[in-house]
Amino acid sequence: MSEHAKAQRPEDLTRLFVERSNAGDAAGVAALYEEGAVMAYPPGAFTVGREAIRALWEKVLAGGPRFEPEQPLPTLVSGDIALTSTPPRDGAGARAQVVRRQPDGSWLRLLDQPEFAPPVR
Repeated sequence: MSEHAKAQRPEDLTRLFVERSNAGDAAGVAALYEEGAVMAYPPGAFTVGREAIRALWEKVLAGGPRFEPEQPLPTLVSGDIALTSTPPRDGAGARAQVVRRQPDGSWLRLLDQPEFAPPVR
């Protein structure tokens, strides 16, 4: 993990995710997560743990998807925990992550909800 730049602010995680995903770097994407992180993906399932997240992103990135940066919503911070979120460019739902400050001052994702749709009315 040490070969990857660390997020110095919670908001850095989204930028680093886009950069590493577009480079096809599944290990780099996984390095943005705590060891026991939980990701609500693929839809309807959970991926638990950094190694499982790396394996998932290897499969996803093998298809060569391109990610575009999304303008983050204001970050909510309480001590060493923060909530980051972005509205997808297509306007369908939102993305949200709970992130935690690490002992070295950097930030990693703890919980990741990469896609959820607005409630049906």
